[in-house]
Amino acid sequence: MTPDERSAYVEGMGARHDWWDRNREPAIDPEREIVDAHVHFWQAQDVPDPAVPGRKLRTSRFLPGEFLTETGGHRVQGLVYIECGSGVDPSLGPRFAGVGETRFAVAQGRTLSEAGGPELLAIAAHADLRDPALGEVLDAHAEAGEGRFRAIRQGGARMEDPDARLLAGFAEAGLYRDPALQAGVAALAGRGLVFEAFLFHFQLADLAELAGQAPETRIVVNHLGTPIGFGRPDGGDDAVFDTWRREIDRLAKHPNLVMKLGGVASPVTEYDGGLREVPPSSDRFVTERGRYFDAAISAFGPERCLFESNFPVDSAAISYGTLWNAFKLIAREYGTEAGDRMLAGTAREVYGAG
Repeated sequence: MTPDERSAYVEGMGARHDWWDRNREPAIDPEREIVDAHVHFWQAQDVPDPAVPGRKLRTSRFLPGEFLTETGGHRVQGLVYIECGSGVDPSLGPRFAGVGETRFAVAQGRTLSEAGGPELLAIAAHADLRDPALGEVLDAHAEAGEGRFRAIRQGGARMEDPDARLLAGFAEAGLYRDPALQAGVAALAGRGLVFEAFLFHFQLADLAELAGQAPETRIVVNHLGTPIGFGRPDGGDDAVFDTWRREIDRLAKHPNLVMKLGGVASPVTEYDGGLREVPPSSDRFVTERGRYFDAAISAFGPERCLFESNFPVDSAAISYGTLWNAFKLIAREYGTEAGDRMLAGTAREVYGAG
């Protein structure tokens, strides 16, 4: 991915209304409840280019106002805010700077509520789980979260090739194998907190090790384990799927793991929907990416799966309404009860927002 391509992707996230208008769809099953288990909000801002030291990328604005314009007839009743570096407050010092983002998330939830939008059910904040003063940091997040602080996300996603990175991929090598990190994840169980795990498909063995070291902590696998390799020639895409599926089957043996179904429209997965003249339809998205969803649901069962939009990141390739239509098409194949679990119920149970 070139620097110009990274700039275009980041600037376009959540801001592609004219392009989405080329292929809008009415909401499928508009009466079904949705809890979106993975949403980010951010101001238009400069963020570090993870591939080029010293270079900045300019993001689009994606706040509750932008979110509400895109729900498009779907009955989105709740959402989970996931840390992304918004609202970080350096004045609080390095240890507590992330508490600023928890305050930011609460403020966005208030804006949503005042606009008649979905309820902010939970916040997944950032903390360094290796910090000897982790307890103090978690206390600060709990106070700032006003009852919505439910999880910590410390991403372990790493790509050795800097040019392949977008907004992620620069975590420390082997982070989830670090005994200090593993101890921190284990400590979350005593507070009833969830760990949000983000890494790429070729790192999933590290997550299996972490799950075994922290068996009492509920761990949510972000983005279907982020399989990277859509459209690779000469059977390369199939090879990625086969490798990914073996790891998913291994992860599913750990009962403390839960799978988020989504994230595979992200450009970092090499999905090319955002480069097309017309956005992909829900049917086409399911045809192109559905096997990942079906394999994960088969391995984990609907009771351990929950859908996520990963907006605005996945907005680079598909509109919000179309994405949820695709999810509903997938959910239909598992019956009403199981589908409702994946669309809303599992998220409410995982994040204690029943």
